[in-house]
Amino acid sequence: MERLNQTSRVSEFILMGLSSLPEDQKPLFIIFLIIYLVTITGNLLIILAIHSDSQLQTPMYFFLSFLSFIDICFTTTIVPRMLVNFLSHKTISYAGFLTQMYFIYALGNTDSWLLVVMAFDRYVASCDPFHYVTIMSHHRCVLLVAFSCSLPHFHSLLHTLLLNQVTFCDSNIIHHFLCDFSPLVKLSCSSTFVNEIVMMIEGSVFLVTPFLCITFSYIRILLAVLKIPSAAGKCKAFSTCGSHLTVVTLFYGSIFYVYLQPVSTYTVRDHMATIVYTVLTSTLNPFIYSLRNKDLKRGLRKLLVRRKP
Repeated sequence: MERLNQTSRVSEFILMGLSSLPEDQKPLFIIFLIIYLVTITGNLLIILAIHSDSQLQTPMYFFLSFLSFIDICFTTTIVPRMLVNFLSHKTISYAGFLTQMYFIYALGNTDSWLLVVMAFDRYVASCDPFHYVTIMSHHRCVLLVAFSCSLPHFHSLLHTLLLNQVTFCDSNIIHHFLCDFSPLVKLSCSSTFVNEIVMMIEGSVFLVTPFLCITFSYIRILLAVLKIPSAAGKCKAFSTCGSHLTVVTLFYGSIFYVYLQPVSTYTVRDHMATIVYTVLTSTLNPFIYSLRNKDLKRGLRKLLVRRKP
């Protein structure tokens, strides 16, 4: 019997989602379908507005268009699977689990590094405006985006390959709405010591490093802005960074709450924080960046007028 248990391995998992109550499934489906459609529409409008307006062809909007594109991909990796789970099929194969986890980590961390690049752009604009055009050349902007999009895949691949060595032979019920590291390793019947150590050390460094880079950039920006003599100049400088700071706070606040804690302490209550950085941040980004941005609002108006028959 012991030998049979050791060789009977789990090949698929059941994602319980946000609620196991049947009466909650349709309302949740409607809510997240609306959120998904708003996310896709909002971010797509940002991309089209930037690429169709010659006055928005600057590094800041170049990075923002890529952030919107990654947000579309990130949300599409998560929400369609949630919608299927709400109405019918809650099971997912082990390969499917690892695949979704890989893209969640890769795209989520790409978002993180793009926020670093955008902070660097604001730093150069505020602290070295006379050399801004030279420093933030199109070639350098492309390299920064390429770096932001490629580096996270190594991080994601590392954890996916390590997790592929873990054995599951008991329960296959996961109390989560997406494929994540913490709830999965709780089901392991083999040692996850290496996985947890790598996640705590390498994962923490990979999360905290971008945040520290952003913090350093904004400390330098703050010091530069405080030297501006006029109050109007200070307000203008802060307004250009306000949207980015709002997104950074929302994104990193929820991520740190979820991941900078031991795996054993992960509970269902962490679902709300996970929803914030995986779904809501991508939904709110278009509104946050366009709400107080006159240039972007003008670009959106021109785009919508142009599309009218």
